[in-house]
Amino acid sequence: MKHTLAKDADKAPRFWRDDALPFIEARSIADGREVCYTRHSHAHFSIGAITAGCSTYIHEQSEFQVSAGTVVLMNPGDVHACNPIDDQPWSYLMLYVDTSWLTDLQHQLGFSHDLAFRRFAISHNRDTSLFHGLKGLYEVLVDQQQDVLGKHSATVEFFTEVQQRLNPGDQPLREPHFKLERAAEYIREHCTHMLKLEDICEAAQLSPSYLIRAFKQRYGMTPHAYLVNRRIQFAQDQLRCGKLIADVALEAGFADQAHFQRAFKQHLAATPGQYRG
Repeated sequence: MKHTLAKDADKAPRFWRDDALPFIEARSIADGREVCYTRHSHAHFSIGAITAGCSTYIHEQSEFQVSAGTVVLMNPGDVHACNPIDDQPWSYLMLYVDTSWLTDLQHQLGFSHDLAFRRFAISHNRDTSLFHGLKGLYEVLVDQQQDVLGKHSATVEFFTEVQQRLNPGDQPLREPHFKLERAAEYIREHCTHMLKLEDICEAAQLSPSYLIRAFKQRYGMTPHAYLVNRRIQFAQDQLRCGKLIADVALEAGFADQAHFQRAFKQHLAATPGQYRG
């Protein structure tokens, strides 16, 4: 798996992308005074958050002043630009999402019945939940300790919230509980493997958007959180048998011992060494 996080200097643009998640890319700018855009557009959908200061936001024929806490949205093809005001410092995060991937998610959610992308009617807002959700998703994406399932699940969860808050519409039909139980069983049986969201969806015959929402409602945690919890249970069994912590970390499916230590302590408020005794 190839992923990159480019950062040439503190003031340089910082990009994130991962070959395992080709439908999304992230960018952050710590000092917006260093960048200046001409009017432009993208083939993909873009959503961003102003994290500090304020700037001028041009969208189509309109111009706004946006400040920290604002979420900005650009449909594919929307002409836009965002630039500093009188050399005032400002910073922002951006997510760029493949239009076909987002269109498919809209269809899963019941918003796009004809398989065409449903454009967003607003160009910006100050929805606190979306602002913090976008920042949270960015942190998950750039976290090198986070696995692909966690990043993919967080992406589906956030953009589901975006659709429901900004494009209210019909909700999909409820699926029978046995499909969610099948998803949970699949996670339990394959918890030591490097699972992908697609694997769980295929086993349960559920769409990603429905799985993420309904699974959390039924089990009180996302599929990824459920997976990590099951891995910790597996690790406890192995530690009680006296196995080495480094070996247990790999056998349980964690990327490395540091990731295992962090997750174990979050779940049991003790380190693996303290637990093993």
